[in-house]
Parts: sequence; C-alpha cells; structure tokens
Amino acid sequence: MSGTDRDAVLEREVLAGNMPSFLRDLVPVSMSGTVNGHALDITICVTPDYVAVGDDDDFVRVPLGMAAAARIADELGFLLPTPQMVDRIYEQAEVQLPPEPMKPGGAMTTTTYFKRHDETVDRQAGPYGLHPVALVAGIKKDVVISERLRKQPGRVAIYGWHRGAGRPIQPLSLVHGAEYADYSHGIRLVSRIAFINGRPVALDKVMQDPDIAAIVTGEEGPMRDVRRLMATLYR
Repeated sequence: MSGTDRDAVLEREVLAGNMPSFLRDLVPVSMSGTVNGHALDITICVTPDYVAVGDDDDFVRVPLGMAAAARIADELGFLLPTPQMVDRIYEQAEVQLPPEPMKPGGAMTTTTYFKRHDETVDRQAGPYGLHPVALVAGIKKDVVISERLRKQPGRVAIYGWHRGAGRPIQPLSLVHGAEYADYSHGIRLVSRIAFINGRPVALDKVMQDPDIAAIVTGEEGPMRDVRRLMATLYR
C-alpha cells in the first residue's frame, strides 16, 4: 500500500485517536518582534514531535501528502506551521538531532523506508530514547502552510530539516504533487490558539494582521484566511 491509499488509512487511524498520548502535550515556542517600537512576544503551541501512529511505547512517525496533513490538522483543531515557525521550533528544541538522509530513489516513498528512518531516529536518540514531552527537531522536513499554495494548487509545500547553526537542507519547495510523501517528511501541528504577551488570540488572525503577521509568517507577510486555505487543500 502506498500514496493516497496509505494516507487514507493513516488519516483514519490518527483521527480515531491511534497516536501516542505525548503528542497531546503541546510545547510553547516563543516568537518575538518589535511593533511600533514596542516589543511583542507571540507564543505558539506545537506538538513535541511529528504525527505518529501507535502508542507511547510503539509508534511510527507517518509522512503524509498535503491533503491528509491538512485534513488531520484541521479536524483536530490545528494549523500547519509556516517556515518561520519551523525555524523558531528548531532553535528552541530541547533535542536537535542531525539529519540522516537515506539513499535517494523510488523506495523513498515506501512504508519500509518510513519505518527504517524511524529506526534511524531511535538509534540517534540513544539507549534512553527521546523524552516524550521534549521538543524534538532536526529529524524531518516539515509539511508547511504557504501563500504559494494559492498560486500553485495541487502541490505539497515542504521546508526544513535543519543542520547545525539552523541551516535547513530544504528551502521552501512546492516541486512535488500534493499526493507525494517520502520518509523525510513530517507533520508538526500548531494550535489555533496563540498568546500575545500572555493573552490568548486566534493564530489565524495574527497571521493576517499586517502589523504583526511577519513575526509568525516571516517573508510571506500577512496570510489571509489561513483556515480557508487549509480547507482548500483537502476539499
């Protein structure tokens, strides 16, 4: 099983609750900037690791195509991260593991490769494994939300897989079709609720505010109707 057929099965499993419980323990990530001469701190809340199927003791991180990733995020009440968020997540991660690319080729999209890469991450983590609520980064490229998806529908947006000094292997790319997912892709979820100087706000509203959006969206600037954009990716 592969491609959209595999995505459909994994999507059903995740939405039915078949995922590690530690993914429900969100981790705060601070994103700071200056607006009209005043310091502004925006805190987003993210899953500590990438979406996985299984339980706390036996799970596999599951790469997904754009539609399945967006549907899972949307139905669980989350957003996908922006590249700017991915950068801040990496910078603040308690565990930064170096990328370990596998041999390129057609096998990259197979379930066998997915499992093998997960085993590689486990080996990197050492004999004690990863702490279940530690923020982990460096192990995957992220499936991200981007304004470019409006102009290039039917694609998957990927970014990241950071090395030392925060340099991503993968710049923002929409080269692959929306159904594409290989072992190096991961789905990080971001809560729809953020905090500005401790006050809860809707993250999608922050992302479209011309005064403060860049703190969380970076070079993309204001992103309008992010939740609608998310919905168009799978409907």
